[in-house]
Amino acid sequence: LKGSNTEYVGAVIRESLFRGEAEKGRQACGFSGKRPVVLVMGGSLGSQTINGVVRSNLEKLTETVQIVHLCGKGNVDGSIRNPAYRQFEYVTDELPHLYAMSDIVVSRAGANAIFEFLALRKPMLLIPLSRSASRGDQIANAESFRKRGFAKVLEEEALTGETFVDSLMELLKDR
Repeated sequence: LKGSNTEYVGAVIRESLFRGEAEKGRQACGFSGKRPVVLVMGGSLGSQTINGVVRSNLEKLTETVQIVHLCGKGNVDGSIRNPAYRQFEYVTDELPHLYAMSDIVVSRAGANAIFEFLALRKPMLLIPLSRSASRGDQIANAESFRKRGFAKVLEEEALTGETFVDSLMELLKDR
């Protein structure tokens, strides 16, 4: 579109996300402010791959960090009892507070989500959907953010417990 009646504004970010309070996020999760917080998001349906790698490495990770995990509808594992780990299917009103308390974010690489993380200045570990499971847009998004220094990227094909923990700890150190 051309002309004086148009304006390019870029990605639209919900204003409410900027009004989060870290203390309210810690209260919602029962977390202290003593250790860094990792926010893990796998999309509205969750990511079985991300959920699995987080949970299989939970004991090791929670030695260093607290984890709030948005694991997707029907994906809460009620058997997990770890005070440094809080899981939700999804959140609405709490999301700005969870963002505010989070030091880093682990996510897929959907455009809306990663632009929110960028606007909130959250260091990201992106695990894009593989080409075999998508159109490749998440791979392109993740690569674009990696090239600009906005995120670290761990391709799903390279995702193991070891590569996940190493990438997460590296990002935490270099955030």
